[in-house]
Amino acid sequence: MKNRCFFLLLLFCLGCSHQPGKINIAVSIIDSNRALKVSGFDRAVIAEIGRDSANAAWQSLIPVYKMPTDTDMKDFQPVQPGNYRIQDSVVVFTPDTPFIKGQYYFVRFFQLEKGRDAMDYITHKGRPGALHFNDLNFKY
Repeated sequence: MKNRCFFLLLLFCLGCSHQPGKINIAVSIIDSNRALKVSGFDRAVIAEIGRDSANAAWQSLIPVYKMPTDTDMKDFQPVQPGNYRIQDSVVVFTPDTPFIKGQYYFVRFFQLEKGRDAMDYITHKGRPGALHFNDLNFKY
């Protein structure tokens, strides 16, 4: 009985642990409509991730996609190829092929801070291995 109480108390304390602040990501088209600016990241995070200049790293963190006509097929779209670079505290994405005028695109931002505390797992709000993300739509 003592072990159960200790375990429940431990889970409760873990559930009350400090959670990181919510990140508000914004996208805008820049550079004469040839590039996409993704802002809202903490400067320290950008600096740390910026040490890895590989496009694959950035593409896995904030991929850009062309919006399909049937939006139910969003999850099956190939990633828009392009170049990522850091400029001050923002990430700039320049696609390999220019954006198409009138076409909708979206940036998928994975919210890695969600679903991390024990209470989320206990109350089934977050499950281990589940990915939490927001899609930020934009039109060229």
